[in-house]
Amino acid sequence: METNAETAAERKCPIETVIHLLGGKWKPLILWHLLDSAKRFSELEKLIPEVTQKMLAQHLRELEADKLVTRTIYPSVPPKVEYALSDYGKTMVPVLETMCAWGENHNRLNLRPIAQTIASV
Repeated sequence: METNAETAAERKCPIETVIHLLGGKWKPLILWHLLDSAKRFSELEKLIPEVTQKMLAQHLRELEADKLVTRTIYPSVPPKVEYALSDYGKTMVPVLETMCAWGENHNRLNLRPIAQTIASV
């Protein structure tokens, strides 16, 4: 099995790199919700109610492994864990803001809703 570093070194196209880092239905939303402040797992669950606990945990682990998110454990009972954008993760802010602006423009144009597009595939 290849490591993230080996996989990234083999990628030639920068778009492929971005897709790898943001791939998955929930990663961009997780990062978007961490823009303003650190969040606990339960807060992210409430902000993204459609995501399952399993997928949220998996994507948070992947984002942490890719150094986009930090995980801080506070010594308390029960343990308190917070997720935040890392300094490196903050470099994704312009990408996320551009995605948001594009999505707002798409919605304003009243093009076919995304749910219909996905259903027709």
